[in-house]
Parts: sequence; C-alpha cells; structure tokens
Amino acid sequence: MDERYYSPLVHVADAADEGLQLRQVLQRRFGISRRQVVRLKTTEHGIMVNGQRARTGNIVAAGDRIELRIEREESTDILPEPMELDIIFEDEHLLVVNKPAGQIVHPTTGHYTGTLANGIVHYWRERGERCRFHPVHRLDEFTSGVIVVAKHPYAHQQLSQQMIEGTVEKRYRAYVYGHPPDRAGEVYAPIDRSSEDPHRRVVREDGAPSLTFYEVAGVYPCGASALDIRLGTGRTHQIRVHMLHIGCPLIGDDYYSDEERRKSALAAKLANVIDRQALHAISLGFTHPVTGRALRLEAALPEDLRKLEHTLQTLAAPE
Repeated sequence: MDERYYSPLVHVADAADEGLQLRQVLQRRFGISRRQVVRLKTTEHGIMVNGQRARTGNIVAAGDRIELRIEREESTDILPEPMELDIIFEDEHLLVVNKPAGQIVHPTTGHYTGTLANGIVHYWRERGERCRFHPVHRLDEFTSGVIVVAKHPYAHQQLSQQMIEGTVEKRYRAYVYGHPPDRAGEVYAPIDRSSEDPHRRVVREDGAPSLTFYEVAGVYPCGASALDIRLGTGRTHQIRVHMLHIGCPLIGDDYYSDEERRKSALAAKLANVIDRQALHAISLGFTHPVTGRALRLEAALPEDLRKLEHTLQTLAAPE
C-alpha cells in the first residue's frame, strides 16, 4: 500500500452509472465536493478507473472500478505536545475523544499550547501517523464531552454536511438552577450576537433560528434540575443562552446567568463543588463518512459533575 495515501474509496459502477460522466458519478456515489474533485485531479493517483488515471469528463461504463485516493497531510502549524487523551473511538478516518473541561479545542491567539489539537497532533506523530487536525465541531472551553476529529478532508466534508443537514444527534447533560416549565419541551428562540458584547450571544428577533430540546432527568428539592438536552441547531453557546432564556441558567455559568442566581444561597453552597458551567456532551450519533456505519459514541460524566449531582441530591429544600 502506498503510504502517501489513505485507503482508497472504491465504487464499482452499475447500470445506473452507465453513460454518465465520471464527475457525475463521483458526486452521486461519493458526495464529494467540487473543491475536493479539483484537488484529486491534481494528485498523481487521486482519481483512478480500472487502475488507470482518469479524467472527470470520461464516460463511465457498468463494471468500471472507480478509486479515489486522498493524500496524507500533517498539521505543521500546530505544536505537538504530550498529554493524556481519553480516546472513545479511532480508525483510519476519524478520532473521537472525551474532551476535559478547561481545554480549548484549537490554538487561538494567546493559546498556542495546551489545546486538544496540540495533544492529538503529538499522539499521531508518536504513532507515526500522518494526519491533519480537522475538528468537525467545537465545544466551549469549559464544556466537557464527546468531540469528533476528521483525519482527512473527505471525512471532514462528509461529517460537516451531516451537521448542516441536521442528521448528527448531539446530546448533552446539563445541571441548571430552577425547574423548566414542562417535564419535556423545546426552546425555539433565535440567537445572535449581543450589541453590547460581541462575545456574548442573546435571544433576539433578528437572530438565527435556534432550536433546543430538553427532558428533565432529575429534580432536586434544593431548587435545581438535571436536564437531558438534544440540539436541533448548533449555534454558538446555544444551550447556555436557551437555558437562561427559560429561567434555568446552568449552574456554574456566571457568563450566562442573572444576579439573583449568582447571589443565591444555593450558588454559595455549590461554589466549592464546581467551577465551570455544568454542561457535558454525553453522546454523539452520526453515520460514518466512509463505511456508512451508524455510530453512537458516549462519554461518561466527569468527576466534577458526578460530585455536583451527589451534592444536589443531598441538599435540603430552601427554607
């Protein structure tokens, strides 16, 4: 096997492909973007038909063996840094990890080390694996849980398309102040940047359509709830904004809270229990971009949230 490439993506043309141009078959059978087709055309063995390099304008016949070969790349702009990774799933195309709270996903201005990307790039290099860091989605710095990283552009494009189409199922566990109006419900409220703080998101009429589903998983007499949350859309800070909107801000989240909650007796009792928003990406369901296999990957609650849950169960109702 040529180590310059990932294992080829293969399709054997059938009667439905007969007479079509190769570019049409690539789109129909692989769902590949035009940008990637252009890149494959300039790769030595990028597009092959029956073992020969092929032009995308060629006419396809039934029985033709079509192979796409994606070149391996490396993230030369990310400093490798040894760190412990909690790996949930890995194959030639994807790496799925349980990100700890307090860690940024990708290097940004002022944060060039200590990120999840630094650790993953080091992990790949130690294994002699040439991959480029392609995060398919993000988690806030202080949100823990499942995050998927693609190892090559095709996997990234396919999963990104699933995200756009809403077929990726993201589930979270949140611990909030108060109790939602219903045991199960949805929050449909548009979100946009705050006019006063560009880093903060708010519910506003001219915002992007945003949908969050919730189900109460636990009610605590002290005045808090555990919620199982599923995203209908994926806006920045969506869960935090929507929970504040319905009067149930996340415990530990001072940025998206209100003065009454921040200064409450319950907040004082929990101050030494958790020092970040009580939010964990507990599972991610999607279709594998290459094999087509349905995957549901889960990350157990971290220690700080288990401790928080135990504390909430033992606290008495406010007098």
